[in-house]
Amino acid sequence: MSTPPTQPPSDWNAETAGDQGTLYGHDGPTPTVLERDPEPSVGVHVGHLTAGSAGSAEVLSVEGLTVSFPTEDGLVQAVRGVSYTLHEREVLGIVGESGSGKSVSSMAVMGLLPRSARVSGTIRYRGQDVLGMSRKQQRALRGRKIAMIFQDPMTAMNPVYTVGFQLAEAVLSHELMPRKAAMARAEEMLALVGIPQPKARLDSYPHEFSGGMRQRAMIAMAVINNPDVIIADEPTTALDVTVQAQILEKLIEVKDAVNAAIVLITHDLGVVAGMAHRTLVMYAGRPVEVGGTDDVFYRPRMPYTAGLLGSIPSAGDTGRLRPIGGAPPSLIALPTGCPFSPRCPLVTDVCRQTEPPLAPTDAADHLAACHHWDRLAAADDPTAFFRPELTGLASGAGEIR
Repeated sequence: MSTPPTQPPSDWNAETAGDQGTLYGHDGPTPTVLERDPEPSVGVHVGHLTAGSAGSAEVLSVEGLTVSFPTEDGLVQAVRGVSYTLHEREVLGIVGESGSGKSVSSMAVMGLLPRSARVSGTIRYRGQDVLGMSRKQQRALRGRKIAMIFQDPMTAMNPVYTVGFQLAEAVLSHELMPRKAAMARAEEMLALVGIPQPKARLDSYPHEFSGGMRQRAMIAMAVINNPDVIIADEPTTALDVTVQAQILEKLIEVKDAVNAAIVLITHDLGVVAGMAHRTLVMYAGRPVEVGGTDDVFYRPRMPYTAGLLGSIPSAGDTGRLRPIGGAPPSLIALPTGCPFSPRCPLVTDVCRQTEPPLAPTDAADHLAACHHWDRLAAADDPTAFFRPELTGLASGAGEIR
């Protein structure tokens, strides 16, 4: 592919563009808006946001994914054994504190990690081994079949290109078509994500868009090639609550319009509750709980998950917030045993000695990495373990008396 100019040509717009683009991958049809399911069959409903129904065909499979980075201080074990499957039209929520490996695992799926990263495991897209592909094959897959909405809409777009130029380039990187047709598709995508006057906005630069409009433009860029998988990395970062709700609602509409599945990475458990069919909770680089969103939210089987849920303020709260005590461990020097044990109110000697495997709990499809998940199952309110005044615990982590 030829090197692009430092700025878009002066005649680059929907009226005068007519040159040919470049080709990576194969030709494909223009995205078609499909009817949404009248009622979602799976997921937690919060307000008016719904996740929609999931299909049965598997589009993405990740098994035993590990990612590490060599540094002067030692080997950073950023991701340790992440496994999940994603089906058509499904939304998988990945949650956890900063540094838990959420974004790194998804960057590995996209093939966007630096050369110094050591990646192992299996990533399959519709049965094809992604890690075994050449860089050109991965480039053909990236953006066309697996797309990503990056975390910061303020810096994700190139400030010297118009929005229309960048959207059209996303098409021309994978399909051979006239530039005028690519611009027409860009206009269609801007309209799909709710940008007013989409034809006029094609000639606008990113700085002329508000934060919410820029986020919508990023969604448009992600879905412009009708991908099967959309990885949304904190898609509502730095947006106010009203705009956040609009963006999430639009993301669900666009997902159904292009028939895609979503991997949703976020710190906001309320977003996951409103959108995800299944939830994967990560801590210290590994999954510690996986299950249906209803199960994870209402029947947590990992103390870390219960702590996250207990730290959410509610409308009736009048006291202090209840954060999880302590801090996540260093990924260079993980503690022996369960990495959550220094912060866990259920910790015992076995927790400090042996790291628990991710295994089925009282439901076969609800997995947790905890030696004492049955104690959470027996509790009426699992989040109460993180409230010392209710459980007889001293302040901070420690064993039950």
